[in-house]
Amino acid sequence: MNEGARAPVSRLESLRLRARLYAGIRAFFAGRGVLEVETPVLSAAGNTEPNIESFSTPFSGHVDAGSRERWLRTSPEYPLKRLLADGIGDCYELGRVFRNGEAGRRHNPEFTMLEWYRVGWDHLRLIDETVELVQDALALQGRHAEVVVRSYREWFVAELGLDPFTASVDELRAPLADVRIDEAGLVRDDWLDLLVTHRLQPSFPRDRISVMHDFPATQCALAKVRAGEPPLAERFELYLGSYELANGYHELNDAAEQRARFERDNARRRGRGQRELPLDERLLAVLDAMPACAGVALGIERLLMCLAATDDIRDVLAFAFAEA
Repeated sequence: MNEGARAPVSRLESLRLRARLYAGIRAFFAGRGVLEVETPVLSAAGNTEPNIESFSTPFSGHVDAGSRERWLRTSPEYPLKRLLADGIGDCYELGRVFRNGEAGRRHNPEFTMLEWYRVGWDHLRLIDETVELVQDALALQGRHAEVVVRSYREWFVAELGLDPFTASVDELRAPLADVRIDEAGLVRDDWLDLLVTHRLQPSFPRDRISVMHDFPATQCALAKVRAGEPPLAERFELYLGSYELANGYHELNDAAEQRARFERDNARRRGRGQRELPLDERLLAVLDAMPACAGVALGIERLLMCLAATDDIRDVLAFAFAEA
């Protein structure tokens, strides 16, 4: 794919490709005994992650139905975890999610996410299955990708000559000296993220699946943290070419720790002048009962963009946000 170029893919071709991909995904999971489920799109709880903004909408019905303000989901993660706590076992959902903010060549506020969970697995085992699913998708277009799997530390050392766990902030800033960056308020993790997005990610070859795993504990999100020196967040990111497709975790099932993380998120939101969001109390009430498992979310439009060889998300949508 050439940056800025739009592939000559028609709307009909795009819709047919999406339909083939959906059929392939459903066949993939049916063959593995993973149950397809559907969960609510509207919730009384919001996503506290400071870098994600949610849409909200008022409910005008009877107050017995609960909170009047409802949030459009940014992923199906929380209700899927409630189902896991109920004992549903391996499951997945393929559905629409919503994130407020940027719309254009790379982002659409409404998009499709595939999310699935495997009981008794860790994040390393789930990497293999995620790679298999992406290879199956590539096969729809007669393609196959080489696979490179490295730890987060191995990527940084091999490509940048930096140890992300011990390098100083000044050492992390140095490779970004030619990038215009507003440094106000940036912390260590922000510099690490900028190195990924500006130095590692753009250099990934088009026909390669690149996976990095075992992140700094400060980037744990909803993943377990493995004790050690340094402690590591048991999560992975999968890229096809330069596109981040999937983010997976060895899932945290400690309600007290998860509540603390949600509260830290809201504290960060407050510090940024963002609105604090209501916690998912229904999730927290059952999280301790959720079995040990690994889960991953994959962006369907990103995958379709790779399959259609386009750098513009509008090429793989029936109607983009501006046309909806």
